[in-house]
Parts: sequence; C-alpha cells; structure tokens
Amino acid sequence: MISTLGVIGAGVMGRGVAQAAAQKGMRVVLLDIADDILAAADNEIRQAIRFAAMLDKKTSAESADDVCQRIEFTTDIGKLAQADFVVENVSEKVAIKQTLYPQLDRICKSDCVIAVNTSAISITRVGSWTERADKVVGMHFMNPVPMKPLVEVIRAHHTSDATIATAKQFLAQLGKEAVIVNDMPGFVSNRILMLTVNEAVFVVQDQVSSARDVDRIFKGCFGHKMGPLETADLIGLDTILFSLDVLYESYNDPKFRPAPLLRKMVDAGLHGRKSGEGFFKYPNLHQAVKKKPSETEMVKQ
Repeated sequence: MISTLGVIGAGVMGRGVAQAAAQKGMRVVLLDIADDILAAADNEIRQAIRFAAMLDKKTSAESADDVCQRIEFTTDIGKLAQADFVVENVSEKVAIKQTLYPQLDRICKSDCVIAVNTSAISITRVGSWTERADKVVGMHFMNPVPMKPLVEVIRAHHTSDATIATAKQFLAQLGKEAVIVNDMPGFVSNRILMLTVNEAVFVVQDQVSSARDVDRIFKGCFGHKMGPLETADLIGLDTILFSLDVLYESYNDPKFRPAPLLRKMVDAGLHGRKSGEGFFKYPNLHQAVKKKPSETEMVKQ
C-alpha cells in the first residue's frame, strides 16, 4: 500500500492528483518552486472539494481543512525522500525534466516508483535519465483528476512487471482503473484526440462551421459530453499545440501538422479556460493580470 505520495508540480494536474490522493487518506508531499504557487494550489484544492460537495451530496462529509491537513505544501525537494510513490507533473519541456530526474534518483527511496504524468514525452527517454529505468512508468491522468475514473498507464522499454503492478495498486487506492499501453509518441489518447481536435480547428479555420456548431454535432450526434473544441479549451490550446508539434516531429507525418489558426490563437494568448478565452469565452475565469511562465517554471499548466 502507498502511504505517502510525492507530487511534483502544483498546477492543474498536480493539485488534482494531490487532492485525489489526500481524499483517499494518503499523506501527500506537494512540491513546487514558489510559495505563491503552493498557496494558490491550497486555495484551489479547498475550492474544488467544497464545490464537489455542493454538487454531490454523496461525497464524503470530510471538510476541505481535514483533507488539506494531509497535504504538505513545500518547495523543498528533499521532502520527497519520504515518498513511497512519486507522480511528476512538471512543465512539458525536456530540458526541465532532464534536470529533475537525476535529483529524484538521489533523493527518492531505492524502491520508489516514479510516474511521469505526460501526454507527449517518451517514457523510455525519461527512464534513461535515471539509474532506475525499471521503476519509471508513464501515468497520463485526465482533467479533472478527481472526477476521471480511468488512467492511461504507459509501459516503457525497461518498465518492470513489478512497477506496473505497483502503479495499478496506487490507482486502485485512488479508486481508478489503469489501462496499460506501450510507449509510442502520444500513446493512445493523445495520438487520436489531437488529430480530432486539430481537424476541428481546420473546419473552423476553413469556415465550414462555427466552433459552437462543431461541438454541437459531436455532442448531439455522437453522445460526447464535450465537443472537441470545448475539450481543447479545457486542456489548453498551448498544450494542444505543443502535443501536435511533438507528434509531428516524432512521426514525421503531415497529418499532425498544426492548423495555422491554432498557432495564431496561441500566439494571441487565447489559451482556453485558463486564460479566459479560447474557442469560447470564460468570463468568470478571466485573469486580469496574466503571468508569463518562465523557462524554469515547474508547474504543468
């Protein structure tokens, strides 16, 4: 059983993993590079717990204070020495991850499994930056983490059967099911989803339909809860563009070429829900002052 979980990166995905684990009784060490990021994560987790309780009366009566008492918010990477299992959620930039993993090798217990929460970067490549490639596994959580019952788990070239079993056990403790896939760029979910989203952007760019009607067709005809462009706004258009660029480079296949409209919107700062506007507007989420992430920022947006 996993008693202490290390979570690296207090962005949307990191705080979702931390919340889900703390609500299941685990002790969590949530690491990021700045106290203001951690304070914001604490606030967001508390709001998410209260909001979930309002929507679902069957939700545990445990208060946000009780849950957050099990989360240690810290900037000290040395605290990860306590962790039985680590989920890494740093920015999807190879240079940042490559610097981080040798540190984890030195700090984490020898039997600690490290799960890479990524949608694009090769898990086999990440494992090569450590002396424990057999204990490195991909774990692609979906947003919002506490509400999604299934996780895409990626077996890298050196990932052992014991590591896969530990990953399944950890997810079972969270009340989630693992689907095991092999390590190829985009895995299953992003390799297919990014094509769908990108083609939907092309449809809007070519003035075949409005963004709203594209999503109406997917929801009304196919029974999807969200259309591809609403999904893109939720993920973040900058993240969508990054994933497509990685897929395009990895496969050298023109089908992954990002739509020019997508690149233009990202350049304009229209990143979706997190910026207040993407293909749709989110006035209640708009931030009056938008901070541009630095090249060393740890948070996975």
